[in-house]
Amino acid sequence: MQMVGFSQQSRSLLSAMTEELISSSEIEGITLNPASVRSSIARRLGIEDGVTLAEDHYVDGLVDVMMDAVGNCREPLTAERLFAWHSALFPLGRSGMFRITVGDWRKGDEPMQVVSGAMGHEKVHYEAPASADVPAAMEALIDYCNRSDQSPFIMAAVVHLWFVSIHPFDDGNGRISRTLADMLLARLDDNAARYYSMSAEINRNKKAYYDILERTQKGDLDITEWILWFFDCLENAIGRASDKVVDTMKKAAYWSKFCNVDINWRQRKVINRLWDGFEGKLTSSKWAKICGCSQDTALRDINDLIAKGMLRNSGEGGRSANYVI
Repeated sequence: MQMVGFSQQSRSLLSAMTEELISSSEIEGITLNPASVRSSIARRLGIEDGVTLAEDHYVDGLVDVMMDAVGNCREPLTAERLFAWHSALFPLGRSGMFRITVGDWRKGDEPMQVVSGAMGHEKVHYEAPASADVPAAMEALIDYCNRSDQSPFIMAAVVHLWFVSIHPFDDGNGRISRTLADMLLARLDDNAARYYSMSAEINRNKKAYYDILERTQKGDLDITEWILWFFDCLENAIGRASDKVVDTMKKAAYWSKFCNVDINWRQRKVINRLWDGFEGKLTSSKWAKICGCSQDTALRDINDLIAKGMLRNSGEGGRSANYVI
């Protein structure tokens, strides 16, 4: 990322953080407005995003939690810090229609169970420790986060599993467990900038994620399989980010090469679409649809770019004619 300019670094950071928050919520079945998330992150990073939306207090709370976890990753973890994160996730003191304990460990004698299935046909996937045991269990986990000299790679995997197994809150445990993992992974970097999304990778493999969690929580204390699964996810997440960086550098080199070539707004729009992941093949009819112009205008634009060396015919003739960078 140091090889691209500050502007591109900022856009990549904004995209990765947006993807992280949206994906972490999607894992729990919660759908966020991507524009609202991106706008909230942009405001806090001081990035001009060109979009100004009304503040969403729930989304702002999620962003605040992520900023604190990653930006202050080397600060000690405390119960009070976790309570503040939990309060930010549930500013109204409710989970859906139900009032929950916010900013404190869960209370009550009822067992905390992870359940699926219709009423009367429920399947219990996991039962967490009793509420009375949570304070001591969390004290041990917090002490591990602050004192362990293990690699942050290993700590991120262990803490994610440990926290979600204690299930210390009435709700939000999955999101906070992934936030803690991000906090520990951030300790590996020289700065708080994050260009990959672990939650996005977990979300792509959500069934496998829940399966490995259930197997590990119902097994013995050997968590090797979980750690290896976590590392595979992390490697894939970093690999995807690396591919994006390579594409970004190719795009930057392309525009640098043709910076003095005169083209119109339609041509610039479609070329950028091609670089940013165009689905399918670019045909003259698709060009016309994207730009809202006639087929003749689309063909003139395409032939002009071919003449200038910015586009070429793929070689598929007739009705299959399409164009590539």
